Amino acid sequence: MKQLLLTWFARHARALPWRETTDPYPILVSEIMLQQTQVDRVLPRYLAWLERWPTVDTLAAASPADVIVAWQGLGYNRRAINLHRAARVVAETGWPDDLTALPGVGPYTAAAVGNFAFGRDVLPVDVNIRRVQERTGESFDGSCAQALFDLGATVCLARIPRCALCPLAGECPSRGQRFEPARKQSTFEGSFRQRRAQALRAVAAGLAPGDDEAVASLAKDGLVVVGDDGVSLPR
Repeated sequence: MKQLLLTWFARHARALPWRETTDPYPILVSEIMLQQTQVDRVLPRYLAWLERWPTVDTLAAASPADVIVAWQGLGYNRRAINLHRAARVVAETGWPDDLTALPGVGPYTAAAVGNFAFGRDVLPVDVNIRRVQERTGESFDGSCAQALFDLGATVCLARIPRCALCPLAGECPSRGQRFEPARKQSTFEGSFRQRRAQALRAVAAGLAPGDDEAVASLAKDGLVVVGDDGVSLPR
């Protein structure tokens, strides 16, 4: 199956800017942005981010407030603070062998950066890759990571896979099956996540957030600072 997959990928690979480098910094930026966020939304923000902060040192020198404002609209704003903290660690001490030592970097992100930047034969297993593995019964190795991302995102879809287009269909025991979604994503409208986002936007605009519970949650994550003069972004 591996060779079938890689041959297909050579013809159908998505052109994504973070695939054009082995620099761990832009790869880390892409991986953090892509957590729970679709590729189409990430693309313009990734390019703008690297235009503003092209190296890990330039990001490390930025203020947390500027980083938070630049992240607005991507959601899950704690990712911005963790990325900034990670940049400061790297700027001071270099890239650690164990990438999970960096703030906000878990096993998946460490595997992705380790593979794409440092050439480690490790497979970063996200929901798309896990789906392909489970349906085909194959484990695959690190050289298949990008191909598996694309196959899972464009062909081996969650509910109705496009088996007629799949290079692995002839050997796949799940060919032709339909699947129920694994879980329903929680609604953003009216959620506490939305309240946090609204409060953070207000603080960034210099306005009173008017939601003490959301502010307390943001402060716990290091996204705002509560002082005698009110609530502000960290400096």
